[in-house]
Amino acid sequence: MNKLIRKFIHHKDLYLLLVCFILLAIALFRPTVPVKHNIYSYFMVIDITQSMNTVDMKINGKPVSRIAYTKQILRETISSLPCGTKVGLGMFSGVNVVTLYLPIDVCENFSSIQDTLDHIDWRSAWTADSRVRESMLSSARVVSNFPEPAQVVYFSDGEEAPKLHAFNTRDLSTLQNADGWLLVGIGSMQGAAIPKFTEKNQLIGYWSHESMQLAPGAAPIAAAGLLKRKRDVAESVNDRYIAKLSETSMMAMAKEIGATYVRGDNLQALLSAMRKQKPARREWTPISIDWLLGTLAGLILLFAYVPQHPLKKLKKRFSGKKQTQSSHQLSNHSPSSITLD
Repeated sequence: MNKLIRKFIHHKDLYLLLVCFILLAIALFRPTVPVKHNIYSYFMVIDITQSMNTVDMKINGKPVSRIAYTKQILRETISSLPCGTKVGLGMFSGVNVVTLYLPIDVCENFSSIQDTLDHIDWRSAWTADSRVRESMLSSARVVSNFPEPAQVVYFSDGEEAPKLHAFNTRDLSTLQNADGWLLVGIGSMQGAAIPKFTEKNQLIGYWSHESMQLAPGAAPIAAAGLLKRKRDVAESVNDRYIAKLSETSMMAMAKEIGATYVRGDNLQALLSAMRKQKPARREWTPISIDWLLGTLAGLILLFAYVPQHPLKKLKKRFSGKKQTQSSHQLSNHSPSSITLD
């Protein structure tokens, strides 16, 4: 054994170069190792009701509508997701959630997803009502028909129109499979007036207070989901209905169905909350290790041509300088020779 060690030390450079060559040769074949990791699948629902046209959010310091902000934060979110993650898109209006497409790989379909976001518009809404609470049941029905599990990420300001009362507040105790959903609040706590547009997206005024209220005797109609909101335009600034982020109701609803609530004004907080959601599945994925082999070969090559540790070399050099300085000091203080005449 000692003989082999002495032989290795004597031919160290040759053996290390041989190992380095073998590692680089293996790296050329791009070897992989199987690693088990989480695969996430998301169904992202966008509220496209008219309250989402409220301009009380900002992108790069410029005021924008809630729906424009939602589309932007979705672009940034999807861009931050790793390959293999699947994303599906849906829209909410009235009481229903509709699926634009099932969850698809974000890398393979990145351009298509971005293009879809560009074309999402409030004019795609099929009713003027906004019953967010009711839509939770619709979301559950939609996701239950997916070929594989997906976590719901629901972007909304939580604005209920008409406003909730005892007779039109849906009981969500029967809602199943909502554990782990994420409700994302869009809008400000200060709020702003809801603009009213024509079908050609031309501003004609702002929604009035009266348009958000239930008329007397409308309880049976509202409970049946057949109530149509009045499309009244505010006659004055004071008559404009101010829509705020309904954070309290969204937090209460999230707690009731076992979901998590997060504000949508912080991308990192949103991504962090999404990472805590339950993955769709776990699977083995091949991970390339050619970079690891190349790095190891480089370190071995460096070790082969470094005769000793750099710190030891510096210490030896520093010690040599101190000894030289000491010898000079001794020679300067040595007694002078005496000359006798």
